[in-house]
Amino acid sequence: MRDRGARCLRYCVAGLAACGALLATGCSQAETAPREVAESADNRPVVLFLGTSLTAGYGLSSEQAFPALLQERMDAAGFAYRAVNAGVSGDTSAGGLRRLEWLLRLPVAVLVLELGANDMLRGQDAATLAANLRGIVDRARAAHPGVRLVVAGMRAPPNLGPRYVEAFEAVYSNLARATDGALIPFLLRGVAGDPALNQADAIHPTAEGQQMLAATVWETLAPVLAEGEPSDSPPTGAPAGATH
Repeated sequence: MRDRGARCLRYCVAGLAACGALLATGCSQAETAPREVAESADNRPVVLFLGTSLTAGYGLSSEQAFPALLQERMDAAGFAYRAVNAGVSGDTSAGGLRRLEWLLRLPVAVLVLELGANDMLRGQDAATLAANLRGIVDRARAAHPGVRLVVAGMRAPPNLGPRYVEAFEAVYSNLARATDGALIPFLLRGVAGDPALNQADAIHPTAEGQQMLAATVWETLAPVLAEGEPSDSPPTGAPAGATH
């Protein structure tokens, strides 16, 4: 328990130190990324990864970011979906809500929602975060009534105070429960605080760290994808118990 708390604290300190760079990096990307992905000619059902630098694969190539790694897993398992990486470095929940309109031009079947870390770094209150995330889900379902949801949970470091930590972390479980979404309890499980799995800034995963993120997301995403398959049995490679 003591080691876990120390790792979380290191994660916090690194995150606060990197906050300015994260926010600056995101500003120039937020206006162009949605338009680019929405104008693709590929009409397969889309798994939309809406997130921050963790989704974008900050400091790495797009092929090393976990959405691209999950495309490989989907292809190998026989899932006929296209992964769209709509991660923008420095983005907040409000930013994700603002840029959602372009993205909803895609045939979105599954929304993987990874937002909130930068809200926390900015000191945004949990109620505003919750409202923005719910707004994203509501708009997505208004545009695509059958869209399924995966909520990627985050954790707040203990030095932000127990009241904030509890409220922040509850946002994700409450959202999943209220919207019948699938919950990833902590996206950075096994990665946060591990120097071997993070870049020199101590907050952004290395290529190996992104592989671990992909494995964590896949545990929750694969059964969600299987629910939408027309056959009576899960595709090859789907986790046991992933039935329809």
